[in-house]
Amino acid sequence: MNKTNTTKQVHNFPLFAFSFVLLLMFTSVANADFTKEGDIVKDSVTKLEWQDDNITDTMGWPEAIEYCENLELGGYDDWRLPNINELKTIIDRSRYNPAIISAFEHTSSNRYWSSTTNEGDHEGAWGVYFYYGYVNGNYKGNDRYVRCVRDGQ
Repeated sequence: MNKTNTTKQVHNFPLFAFSFVLLLMFTSVANADFTKEGDIVKDSVTKLEWQDDNITDTMGWPEAIEYCENLELGGYDDWRLPNINELKTIIDRSRYNPAIISAFEHTSSNRYWSSTTNEGDHEGAWGVYFYYGYVNGNYKGNDRYVRCVRDGQ
């Protein structure tokens, strides 16, 4: 019987993928400068200003949008619920429980709403689970925490 040696090409994909994920995880943290002024955390890179006055009660998605639109904080009344890309900029995956930038003092290690509706399921919206910093989808009727944002100067 004649055996033929065959070689398989081995790709180092898992190592590449892991390295890429690490790069993505720390990019926003490494390039951002967050400062806390009173009850507001300011991001000097995105120019976003974040609510950090207390941990809100949990609420459904429609109530979260209304809460932010009616918030008056730091002399400003132009607050809104952040979209998922904005909310991801305050994740710090080098930390957990909560996995959020250290400038924030008031954070529950739980799920927070974004204003971004799930494209495949309009009854759902995206959010961040700040225990580990994971992005996940949520049914809009569920109660989640809220952190409002505004466009800074």
